[in-house]
Amino acid sequence: MGRIRPLSRLLLTAAFSFSYSAASNAADDNLTSEGETLYKQNCVFCHQPDAIGKAGFAPSLTNPEFLSIASDKLLMSTIRDGRAGTAMAPYAHLGRNGIKSIVTYLRSHATLPDRSAAVDMQRDAQGDPRKGELWFNNICATCHGVKGDGYLAGGSGTAIGKQGFLSKASDGFIRETIKHGRSNTRMLPFQGPSALANLSEQEINDIISYMRTLN
Repeated sequence: MGRIRPLSRLLLTAAFSFSYSAASNAADDNLTSEGETLYKQNCVFCHQPDAIGKAGFAPSLTNPEFLSIASDKLLMSTIRDGRAGTAMAPYAHLGRNGIKSIVTYLRSHATLPDRSAAVDMQRDAQGDPRKGELWFNNICATCHGVKGDGYLAGGSGTAIGKQGFLSKASDGFIRETIKHGRSNTRMLPFQGPSALANLSEQEINDIISYMRTLN
């Protein structure tokens, strides 16, 4: 058999790459479709169609800022384990593949780059929880409750003081949420001249350090 000429080799490589890409896209489409079906069977009742959420009842899972900083690990473990002390029940019975398909479906709504890996690699907060408690009570408790109990305590924000959240969310995830908020939700940004409050990096670290003492 003669040697394959360079041009032929390039054509074969291009054909293989195209076939692999097409197969990968088809697999993603199938996973997204399966995830949409499972979402409508299990999640739509609280999180609403297209996972846009409902203020004071369930958070948006397709919010651009949320999807940009939430890792697959955070999403999958939350679906699997639920969040004790809230209305979020565990869905471990869906199995890893079922849960992954739901996450793939949620990801299909993303409009911003996925920054979750870099966000989770941020330094842990080195703050003063005593000062953080003051900021938390003055700013965060209004929506999330005095102890971060969220909706079930009558708040309009999520339960950020529960172990189900604190054991899964990185300090970077919490930090970025405080800084930039989430568009079209009640979670406003708290850093910058146009923010509701222009908190410093240290003040945000103080809040996170206090949150880690809750529950």
